[in-house]
Amino acid sequence: MIYGYIRVSTDKQTVENQRFEINHYMEKENIKIDKWIEETISGTVSPSKRNLGKLLNETKKDDIIICSELSRLGRNMFMIMSILNLLMERGVSIYTVKEGYKLGEDLTSKVLAFAFSISAEIERTLISQRTKESLKRIKDEGKVLGRPKGKATHYMLDDMKNEIIQMLEDNMIKSDICKVLHVSSATLYSFMRRTKIYIP
Repeated sequence: MIYGYIRVSTDKQTVENQRFEINHYMEKENIKIDKWIEETISGTVSPSKRNLGKLLNETKKDDIIICSELSRLGRNMFMIMSILNLLMERGVSIYTVKEGYKLGEDLTSKVLAFAFSISAEIERTLISQRTKESLKRIKDEGKVLGRPKGKATHYMLDDMKNEIIQMLEDNMIKSDICKVLHVSSATLYSFMRRTKIYIP
């Protein structure tokens, strides 16, 4: 079974560009897509809450997933690596159009997977470092973390908007941002919805 997987982050984006790229790739490789999986959702959302999760559960040995690029699988290297490891364990191959990867059970795929795992570890270290730097910067600026005491004259986190945007752009996961700001995930998500902060 050959699957075509397409993901866009917002309804303002179109799936047609990715579909065109995959169709063009299929013509060159002389293969045919048996089933298309499309979704409009942020890559930061867990695969289990996306159509991608259903696809991963559906795949079997010797199946192939084709996508335009690895970033369609997830927003960060940790998520992408976990998906690739799962697919390789099942004997499922993944082809990417832009990077030209054909990741399966062969030696080249295992070498690439090892390289990706090193990259993931580096990214993990960098995110940890950025978390500590963000916390130090906020404290050095004299800003109080957590919920202010007494009756607030404005919404919580209003003074942290620029810092939150910066941390999101630095690819910090939201759970780490909550730890830095000493707030719950519900508080952070509520603030992002109210202020229309969106990072795909």
